[in-house]
Amino acid sequence: MGMENMDMERKIAMTEAEVILKKGEGRSLKAGGRWIYDNEVQTINGHFENGDVLLVKDFDGYPLGRGFINQKSKIRIRMMTRNAEQVVDDAFLEMRVRNAWEYRKKTVDTSSCRLIFGEADFLPGLVIDKFEDVLVVESLALGIDRMKMSIIHACKKVLKEDGIDIRGVYERSDAKVREQEGMERTKGFIGESFDTNVMICENGVRYEVDVKDGQKTGFFLDQKYNRLAIQRLCKDASVLDCFTHTGSFALNAGIAGAVHVTGVDASMLAVEQARKNAQLNQLSERVEFICEDVFELLPRLESEGKQFDVVILDPPAFTKSRNSIKNAVKGYREINLRAMKLIKDGGYLATCSCSHFMDFELFTKTIHQAADHVHRRLRQVEFRTQAPDHPILWAADESYYLKFYVFQVVDEK
Repeated sequence: MGMENMDMERKIAMTEAEVILKKGEGRSLKAGGRWIYDNEVQTINGHFENGDVLLVKDFDGYPLGRGFINQKSKIRIRMMTRNAEQVVDDAFLEMRVRNAWEYRKKTVDTSSCRLIFGEADFLPGLVIDKFEDVLVVESLALGIDRMKMSIIHACKKVLKEDGIDIRGVYERSDAKVREQEGMERTKGFIGESFDTNVMICENGVRYEVDVKDGQKTGFFLDQKYNRLAIQRLCKDASVLDCFTHTGSFALNAGIAGAVHVTGVDASMLAVEQARKNAQLNQLSERVEFICEDVFELLPRLESEGKQFDVVILDPPAFTKSRNSIKNAVKGYREINLRAMKLIKDGGYLATCSCSHFMDFELFTKTIHQAADHVHRRLRQVEFRTQAPDHPILWAADESYYLKFYVFQVVDEK
């Protein structure tokens, strides 16, 4: 469907229905959060359909703003505005997009960046990544799904004002979490089809991004400046990059002048893409990629007596719920202690967690335990989080998920 034919798609359902909270509930909302859970709602008055924008009131009738409802989701209401008088229409959505873009122009390299980051950009449930002149859209909530065509239209309009013509939009709303909203998983072109292998450049490194079949939206933009931070550690170094995905940390090490880099991932598809990216940067001789399970590889490298100047750990989220935190802690502790054993005295460890549920305190404690177990001392170089185009909205805890440490690892003497 072309953008010129989207007017009917961009109608936004507003009703006079209202949600009344229970007495004593809505504490997270009142502290700045964006969600209201099913057990916080007392009553719903008036006629509505799931996905409609409703007025939200406290138990005593005090207006708290407007948000869209979904009775199939435990997150019953996602707030769009704290202004109860605000009409959530195309002009309002364009304002949200414009604010998001102006923020990114001030804070990040916008050639490729996350343009919309859900709740942190006050557009709950929506992610839009910009890869050069392509947009990749991930819609995870029913209400925002109804608005997405209007938001895409606004993105194109706002970017065009800065001379950026978006040549294609691809939807990657294929995450399992959509099923918790009573929605089907979907992916495909929005508008005209185009070549879904997109060339980007980040930190001086070139990548081919597969927006159709790559993980999530095709490339992890949140580590942009963390990848840059490891460059200065990798000159003349031997480097092991674990969970390399399509090779981003490994290639940053290579372009910084590492003597040799080994990137490891369990996905052959990712390894093949990483090898292509190495060729793009004329790094194939110094940066190699192998397809192996990191948990099996690290003990084997230790038994072989291998040592590295720098080890990088960028694993997938080991936990996506509170229920599996114990197993996640074991996983993080295992890979970190194994990695520390492979680092030369005075070498460096870059280690991170992208799980929201593995919070800062628990992640820090787990690394400390790993170091104690192998009798290595850690000197913290720096602590970082996600790039600014993935802003952390205070009180919206789900927006803070990436923890990234760099340590010097030294022997106890």
